[in-house]
Amino acid sequence: MQQVFKGTAKAGSAASGASERAQPRSRFAWSSPKVLVAIAAACTVLAGCASAGDVTAADKQGTYVVTASATGGRLAWARAHKRAVSEATDYCESRGMQTSLGMEHTEGLEALQAQASVVHFECHPKL
Repeated sequence: MQQVFKGTAKAGSAASGASERAQPRSRFAWSSPKVLVAIAAACTVLAGCASAGDVTAADKQGTYVVTASATGGRLAWARAHKRAVSEATDYCESRGMQTSLGMEHTEGLEALQAQASVVHFECHPKL
């Protein structure tokens, strides 16, 4: 009797092992915790980024314009604004002057759209 049960157990485990191997594995392991953490980290990094264009001369003499944009959530406009002001400040300071911010124009109202900030500014001698 023991031989029968042992043989049955072996046959059952061999059959279950074959059925496990027969199931196709997915090509990508999206449910892996490491993959999910990496994707979340990449999204966080990208969401926090803002980019700025080059400073250009405006129509009015001595006035400059810089445009910055950001994506990802409610605070995208604030990141775009901060980047534009930072670029304006860097531009003037590189010339030994101080920044005088002028008019600002914003674009992008929806949370998932790119938010843009267009800042007009002047550079004045430091007092």
